[in-house]
Amino acid sequence: MKNPFNRRRFMQWLAAGTGLVAAGRTAAHHTETHFEEDSTHHIVYQLNKADPRYIGHVLFSVGEMLRKYGDDIEIVVAVFAEGIHLLAKHPRRAIPRDLQQKAASLAAYGVAFHACNNTLKSLRWTEKDLFDFVQVVPIGVDDIMQLQKRGFAYIAW
Repeated sequence: MKNPFNRRRFMQWLAAGTGLVAAGRTAAHHTETHFEEDSTHHIVYQLNKADPRYIGHVLFSVGEMLRKYGDDIEIVVAVFAEGIHLLAKHPRRAIPRDLQQKAASLAAYGVAFHACNNTLKSLRWTEKDLFDFVQVVPIGVDDIMQLQKRGFAYIAW
């Protein structure tokens, strides 16, 4: 399957720092990325903090990897613990809307955002509390391990 999105325009947006997605608007729900199955590069980012600077760094790095590798990379952002607030329609932590918009824009370009169901249960949330582009996985850390077994490089900071 070929990439249906114009990555070059998206990368220009990232560089300019403007938003592609209107407040509250999200990408269609999907469980797979649109990347080619034979992508050379596979990476999973851990995102487990609600700190806006930390989230900004992770999302910036994701965008940089898209800029460098285009359609030849599959990217998953594994979100759990306090990081889950990034993906919430009504977060209980102070998450700037522009970071949520950036996550939605990255999802629209094929980046998969996986949310830990254990974290959701601890907050008494369900999948309905999250944006439509989010895929819920049973255990976030297990998801990372399974992705590593499939050849994904694991990135955390």
